Amino acid sequence: MEHLRADESLSLHNTLRLRCSGTTTPDEEGDVLTVVENDIDTSLIPRYHVILLDDNDHSYDYVIEMLMDVFGHSQATAFDMACTVDKDGRVIVDTTHKERAEMKRDQIHAYGADWRIPHCKGSMSAIIEPVE
Repeated sequence: MEHLRADESLSLHNTLRLRCSGTTTPDEEGDVLTVVENDIDTSLIPRYHVILLDDNDHSYDYVIEMLMDVFGHSQATAFDMACTVDKDGRVIVDTTHKERAEMKRDQIHAYGADWRIPHCKGSMSAIIEPVE
């Protein structure tokens, strides 16, 4: 949900087909803010998997820590994913729209080296693939 000034809600309503929930609240200056809900059909937006690729230069602790930091996964989920990437060479760590998938892939690439392993030179690798 998003708070908007009353004069903004009409143009957004026409542009994005937003509908008013009927809830209004005054802001600090006394202007009325309207709470609106997104009424856009997201089922047509193509989805992408973010896939983490295995290597031998990162510890389980690094993988778990990175998955928790970047994706907000629980420790148990991150551990399961670390086991899968070690066993299968790859694991889907997120499924989302393309822009977010690219951002999450880039965050993996930017996460940095595993300080626990002296010969580690950088971040893990990840790719994105369209969901079929």
